[in-house]
Amino acid sequence: MRRKLVLALALAMAAGGGIGAASAKPLNWSFSGDVQTLDPHASNNTFTNAFINNVYEGLTRHTHELKIEPALAISWDLVNPTVWRFKLRQGVKFHNGESFDADDVVFSWARTNTPGALALSTINLVKDVRKVDQYTVDIETKGPFPILLSVLTQFFIMDQGWSAANNTTASTNLSANSETHANRAANGTGPFKLRSREADVKTVLEVNAGWWDKPAHNLTVATFTPIKSDATRTSSLLSGAIDATVAIPLQDIQRVSADTKLQVVQGPELRTIYFGFDQSRDELLFSDVKGKNPFKDIRVRRAIYQAIDVEAIKRAVMRGIAWPTGIIMSPYLTGYPQGLNDRLPFDPDGAKKLLTEAGYPNGFSVGLACPNDRYVYDEQICLAVTSMLAKIGIKIDPQFETASRWGQRLNTQNLSMFMLGHAGLPTADAYSTLSEVIATRGAGRGGLNAGGYSNPKFDAVLVKIEQEGNQAERVKLIREAMVIEKADIPHVPIHQQPLVWAAKKGIDMKQAPDNRLRLWYVKVD
Repeated sequence: MRRKLVLALALAMAAGGGIGAASAKPLNWSFSGDVQTLDPHASNNTFTNAFINNVYEGLTRHTHELKIEPALAISWDLVNPTVWRFKLRQGVKFHNGESFDADDVVFSWARTNTPGALALSTINLVKDVRKVDQYTVDIETKGPFPILLSVLTQFFIMDQGWSAANNTTASTNLSANSETHANRAANGTGPFKLRSREADVKTVLEVNAGWWDKPAHNLTVATFTPIKSDATRTSSLLSGAIDATVAIPLQDIQRVSADTKLQVVQGPELRTIYFGFDQSRDELLFSDVKGKNPFKDIRVRRAIYQAIDVEAIKRAVMRGIAWPTGIIMSPYLTGYPQGLNDRLPFDPDGAKKLLTEAGYPNGFSVGLACPNDRYVYDEQICLAVTSMLAKIGIKIDPQFETASRWGQRLNTQNLSMFMLGHAGLPTADAYSTLSEVIATRGAGRGGLNAGGYSNPKFDAVLVKIEQEGNQAERVKLIREAMVIEKADIPHVPIHQQPLVWAAKKGIDMKQAPDNRLRLWYVKVD
């Protein structure tokens, strides 16, 4: 007997967008870095994916409360344990006027299987996507996959005809520095369409008056300006040059809050900040240790862990607003395993002994890849860690770069030690962290496993997690997997970072813990 999983149509379609001229408003907003690409399949960068989601859509979507609702699909049936049948929304148009149908879904699946498509790491458990009729597709998974609906929020649909006409039927390959039309242009079905794009300068979106959904927003144009400097970004907000920012530095919270024209919106973020190591090469790329890789020795990894004082980082760098953690996973993610948040003790003397035991009594030097415009106080955290590791004899050669350059380094694994943050997105489920960060790199997994960590026991448990439909059993398996990872110390967890936005009063941005600005909810008085 088929098990029916049908959701009702979310909201009535509104062809004209429903925005009256008197209430329509522009929005000028900022972030600390730029969008890496406009290609919806080329990136697994959280900010880039969030921005693109205002232009491109999946079969499902997350609300600002992280609830799943229909998007380009209106309903679905579980035909058998590995085949889902999706009924597609009719009457949807791409921004260039072409109609959306099943051929575009099948094409988009094929495109995510081309070199450079990092989106595959999210939907790697999908085996095939088949057209049933013009507005019906079957999605077959490699095994029972209970979180498919969450995964499909990140499966953005492209127009097959537009892609063919613009010679962009394959994904942009950011790691190979490839250039395609989709990297700088866009043609989605979403609530906003691209008006202009100047990389690292300005990207302008305008309202899609023909969007299938009834907009909750009252925007006409949304202009995004990346402003790397925290001081400049805050000054721009205070002066009125921008209306809002989704990255306000902690030291400016009080200053911004004191301005009667502005508001600060705070909340916990899903993102966990951690450090990782190259554990795949026999010799590190950036180190004075030759002929071997010190990070393959767990004593070295443990020494670094125990030399880092996370409470000092919280106090001196994060101004008391951070949540030190023992695993690289937020407690707000679905499936989070309880009882693993304890940390190894801060013990620099013990760390020195471990280095001596490992054969490095005088320490060694190593490059540290760190962004300076991606996370909350990312460069300052790396500087603090540099100072802490120096006390046990490890000399850090800083490789501080903009998020785009740092992201390129991660994608190509051109690193030795690195900082990274992961939020369990786009699924808001523990599985995203397990499959993207910890799983062995390859076969659609491990897209953010920049250090090349690999443990067959972990991978075997992950396969069970992917197929387990019982939530209680699933959490047990997630805990088992994290116990394996935690014992190996492939990463040094630091903290969950705060989520701080700011805007002019009268702007409702509907902050979400996944730190995604969904423009289709934004209202400006």
